Amino acid sequence: MEDPVLPGEGPRPPHPSQARGGTREGADPARGGPLDEPDGRVGRAWTWRFACIWLGLWAAQLAPVQLLLPLQLEDLDPAHKVRDFGLVNGLAGLAALVALPVFGALCDRTRSAIGRRRVWVAGGVAVYAVGLLLTGAATDWRSVAAGWLVAQLGMYAAMAGLTATIADQVPAGQRGTVSAAVYGPQALGILLGLVLVTVLGGGASTGYAGLAVLLVVVALPWLLRSRDSAPVGRPQSFAAALRATWEAPTRHPDYAWAFGGRLLVNLGNALGTTYLLYFLTDGLRLDDPEGSLLVLTLVYLVATVSATWGGGVLSDRTGRRRVFVAGAAVLQALACAVLVVAPSWPSALVAGLLLGAGYGAYTSVDQALVTQVLPDARTVAGDLGVMNVAAVAPQALAPLMASLVISQLGGYDVLFGLAGAVTVLGALSVARIRSVR
Repeated sequence: MEDPVLPGEGPRPPHPSQARGGTREGADPARGGPLDEPDGRVGRAWTWRFACIWLGLWAAQLAPVQLLLPLQLEDLDPAHKVRDFGLVNGLAGLAALVALPVFGALCDRTRSAIGRRRVWVAGGVAVYAVGLLLTGAATDWRSVAAGWLVAQLGMYAAMAGLTATIADQVPAGQRGTVSAAVYGPQALGILLGLVLVTVLGGGASTGYAGLAVLLVVVALPWLLRSRDSAPVGRPQSFAAALRATWEAPTRHPDYAWAFGGRLLVNLGNALGTTYLLYFLTDGLRLDDPEGSLLVLTLVYLVATVSATWGGGVLSDRTGRRRVFVAGAAVLQALACAVLVVAPSWPSALVAGLLLGAGYGAYTSVDQALVTQVLPDARTVAGDLGVMNVAAVAPQALAPLMASLVISQLGGYDVLFGLAGAVTVLGALSVARIRSVR
């Protein structure tokens, strides 16, 4: 499970699951069943390569959302920048509702020479890079939306393979730590992307091209060194896999509560962060909103990275998931309350610290939690695809919702209040889970 055999190395003993013909102990390939414990532990080199590819994915997604897309749309159509930004991201969000479960179900049924997970990751990275280049070359909001849709489809394909790999290869006692390798790089990816775009200059096309190159470079170590674990059974057909995936929330209550909690907490976070550049510009009227965004992102980064790794490790050591997830959601709600009660630059820094700490602890532990409520070993990627809808769709749909709140319902105070309330509802949903401590 650690690394593939490289030229010049001697043969390695087979992974225990491969020695049993690819079936983990207790699993029935014909009928399916809950996912059993993977054999062995993943090492530090595996975890670092896993973190690197996620760093590239997050930088390529979040730097455009935070900076490139708003500035690009403002240049193309300044009078309708809020509307256009909402529509561009809303289209990607609607696509996520279909693409993530479908890509996951297809990933479960894929068989290829390089593995069913890795081929989806490789294809997703390639499509993502092309989509970024197309977005940078766009000349109106419609072509921006089309290019960004291609990029996000690549992101969804890569996510299908990567998130399933955690359930396939990582034992439950390491999933908090390894999940931190997914979300720990998120805030660092925002900062790295913003710095890269700022240093490169040269307009939107240069910024998107730089992000595409970064994505490919940091993805290569994973793509070249990873290997899939042996599959545990296979859905009878794509239709059966897709049907089982969509029926899982109705048949497995804990899976449904985990989905609801993830959807609400991520929606609350997205509502609170998506329009930060416009909030700093139009709400606080700062002299240098772009520079202030970079400072705020740095504060968010420090808090997020610390809480992500700390929360994941503590959760693994204590064996508890729910209390970390619920507590982290409450921290995010407090961050929104600070911005409602005292909107100012100092309070924005405090809110960034609270939001980063809450979101960091939440993401690492929640990812570990959802892998422990998966109902069927044969449909891991498909079931996680539905869970990924709850993580990705809010990021894409929140700009559309937020634009309506800002323009029609009272501005940024109402937006941040709504974000806090939604996050608290997410914490309550997680508290209803019974099969995980």
